[in-house]
This record gives sequence, structure tokens and C-alpha cells, in this order.
Amino acid sequence: MRSAFEAWAQKDGQIVRRREDKPDEYLVYETQRRWLIWQAALEHGKSPAGRKSAKEATAARAATASAQRPVAMATADAEVRNQVLNEVLDAFQGLGGGGGMDDIMHVIQGLKQKKAQSGE
Repeated sequence: MRSAFEAWAQKDGQIVRRREDKPDEYLVYETQRRWLIWQAALEHGKSPAGRKSAKEATAARAATASAQRPVAMATADAEVRNQVLNEVLDAFQGLGGGGGMDDIMHVIQGLKQKKAQSGE
């Protein structure tokens, strides 16, 4: 998942260098922000039964990081991911971007409420 994000971010001109003291975080704030949005978009695209708790997600990321290379995504999965990611990025653009991490949490909560109201 992280390598797919980094490939996408590099195509968009982002610097994907990670911090030496915290290898799970990116050196550039904007890249870190987009990484959090990417993860939220992937979680938003899953059915509620397919979502993981924070502990399960952390364990899954650690297991994935130790794997050699992630399996290439199917075309349909990539289309869904891009659609959801674009929805999330559009939501952030509507906020103006002055709130930093508060904006991220606001959008994530809004997406959760929207999905709950749609009955999924």
C-alpha cells in the first residue's frame, strides 16, 4: 500500500523521503498529510465489515512493510481507489486547508457520517 502511495505521490511531484527518527512519517508535511488522506480514502472505500480496528491496521501495516513487494492491484480496485481518493481530496479543497490535522479529522468524520446515512 505504501509503495502504491509513493508512486502516486511522486507522479504528483511530492517528496516521499521519510524521517530518519520516525520512519513511518514523511519528512515533508504535505506528503504526510496526503498519506493520512490516502489511508482514510482506502478505509472509506471498504465495507464496514472489511474495516480494521487501529490495532489490526497497525499490525497489518507492519506485516506489509516486511513483505518484499505488494501484489499489483487489479484495474477495478485501482479505479475505486482513485475515485475515493479524488472524493477525499475534493472535500479537503472545499475546507480551504487552514486547519491542518483538524481538517483531516473533520473530513474523515464527514465521510463516515455520509456512509452511515446511505445505509452501507
